Amino acid sequence: MSRLFEPLQIGGLRLANRIVIAPMCQYSARDGDASDWHMIHLGHLALSGAGLMILEATAVSPEGRISPQDLGLWSDANEAALARVLAAIRAYSPIPVAVQLGHAGRKGSSRAPWEGGAQIPPDAPGGWKTLAPSPVPHAPGEDAPQALDRAGLDRVRADFVAAARRAARLGLDGIEIHGAHGYLLHQFLSPIANRREDDYGGSLENRMRFPLEVFEAVRAAFPADRPVWMRISATDWVPGGWDIEGTVALSRELQARGCAAIHVTTGGVSPDQAIRIGPGYQVPYAKRVKDDVGLPTIAVGLITAPAQAEAIIANAEADAVSLARAMLYDPRWPWHAAAALGARVVAPRQYWRSQPHEYKDLFENAGSGQR
Repeated sequence: MSRLFEPLQIGGLRLANRIVIAPMCQYSARDGDASDWHMIHLGHLALSGAGLMILEATAVSPEGRISPQDLGLWSDANEAALARVLAAIRAYSPIPVAVQLGHAGRKGSSRAPWEGGAQIPPDAPGGWKTLAPSPVPHAPGEDAPQALDRAGLDRVRADFVAAARRAARLGLDGIEIHGAHGYLLHQFLSPIANRREDDYGGSLENRMRFPLEVFEAVRAAFPADRPVWMRISATDWVPGGWDIEGTVALSRELQARGCAAIHVTTGGVSPDQAIRIGPGYQVPYAKRVKDDVGLPTIAVGLITAPAQAEAIIANAEADAVSLARAMLYDPRWPWHAAAALGARVVAPRQYWRSQPHEYKDLFENAGSGQR
């Protein structure tokens, strides 16, 4: 039996296998509203046979977006647009769907990658003044963000709570809080971005304070039988930045507050990062959290081959693997992994006749997908 295709329990959520579709920004929303692109893109991935799909970074406020085209969940219109997409997914697929709630902080007001990704000045069309722990820009030459005061911190936390309540109404199966890739909560964690001298800066305990407050507030606002977890960058890849020791400490604090899992990635807070890239280069960080904390971990980072993913699970380096670019390139990756590993995977009846003769027992019935 393939270990990759064994079930996994994350809090109250049971996954049919350990393949996770990572959140991937599409830069295709309108005023935060999911568009027809999301209907096609997410509907396509929902038929992949993966155990879980996490929606792209979804902003909790307009100023929390990375780009003007980011998905959002701050308004009734956002909620209605996403409800339409989710209804279509659930009509044809049983895949659990979670949402990644986030705030871009000082990395907001940026152009889409295919437009160069540069910061949009706050006085330019489509731009806005960004927010951060400290008035330190992400990169030289960028507009300095506005440091959040006490009222600003309260407002951001309330925005996360409001978005979590919308996620609950939408029937989403879980929430991943984005504490990675240099966005706002990661900015509070990292000494590179956080230069505060109050209760939210300086010591490790102080730098963890606001991310933990946000987690507690979201956990309290979301149904207790549905999991909430966090994505964390385990290292900044910069000397003197956030590191694996801080990640382990934060993970333990999250565990004490009811966190169901840790999605382990790296980097993003500084253009000075010196990342050592190679196959599975971030997996050792997931293993460290798994070993030291005991929470289920989700590993990500150049995991591309079925045998590689199988080995990560079989060797207890992580509890699940998360695929992003590999899933975009091959949206049927779980089918092909099941074929290679002698497992079975859920697929819609409309596609059963596609399986090659040698894999004639590959597919399981997804039924109508109605839940």
